[in-house]
Amino acid sequence: MKNEKYRVAILGSGNIGTDLLIKIQRSSNLKCVAFIGRSLNSKGMSKALELNATLSDQSVQYIIDHADEIDLVFDATSAKYHKVHAPIFKKLGIKCIDLTPAKIGPMCIPSVNSNECLNEININMVSCGGQASIPMAVAISKTHSEIEYIEVVSSISSKSAGPATRLNLDEYIKTTETGVEYFSGVKKTKAILVLNPAEPCINMITTILAKVKQPNIDALKLEVEKMSKKVQSYVPGYELILGPLFENGRILIMFKVIGLGDYLPEYAGNLDIINCAAIAMAEEYAARDKK
Repeated sequence: MKNEKYRVAILGSGNIGTDLLIKIQRSSNLKCVAFIGRSLNSKGMSKALELNATLSDQSVQYIIDHADEIDLVFDATSAKYHKVHAPIFKKLGIKCIDLTPAKIGPMCIPSVNSNECLNEININMVSCGGQASIPMAVAISKTHSEIEYIEVVSSISSKSAGPATRLNLDEYIKTTETGVEYFSGVKKTKAILVLNPAEPCINMITTILAKVKQPNIDALKLEVEKMSKKVQSYVPGYELILGPLFENGRILIMFKVIGLGDYLPEYAGNLDIINCAAIAMAEEYAARDKK
């Protein structure tokens, strides 16, 4: 397989899945061998047809029937469906990058724990808010030993929240909070998602607030800069816009995410960041398995 592209399939023909397809087609290491949904009449399927992708409306059955042709599956369905799919992929020996909030596999933030995740057959990409905030939560925890709580507030354009996002809102909140707690070690965490209907549409903006006893802003600035560069290596539109500051007993860091504008609009940075993270991990799997 050294000279062959890594064979990936996309399960879920919505916005996330369709955007993934376009990103994969730019890759020199990945090849999409199947774009799979439940209806050939969806907008995503129409776009995939334009891109000459192999289409199927057979859902997970297609993967079962073509298991020997697939190295990795991106599951862009829902938490409910991924709980059904995960044991099937495991039995077939197919790696899975889970873009739902199902939390079956270990949580993966490429800038934080990509190496550990490569040993897993199923990894979970947490949530868009998790991908945006956890690197900064880790930066805070690396430079502060006593953190009372961390709060993450993400504001996104309501137009970037499709049916699947809205269906998974409760899981989104829970998964983001769990991710921040796990990676930062802070037991008290809170995640808030604001769907902003403003026109023109706003970019994704995420604010992290952390209550600490002895702030070390100089050390934190260095860590934030280092972590930002790591994230920007796979999410070019990740940009610090304020902080880190210390006011009213809390550390404040604010940043925005501008999407690449592939299938999704640039303001849909919330969707773009989780897709970019997923592609980054697929590239890592491909590089490792080619050795």
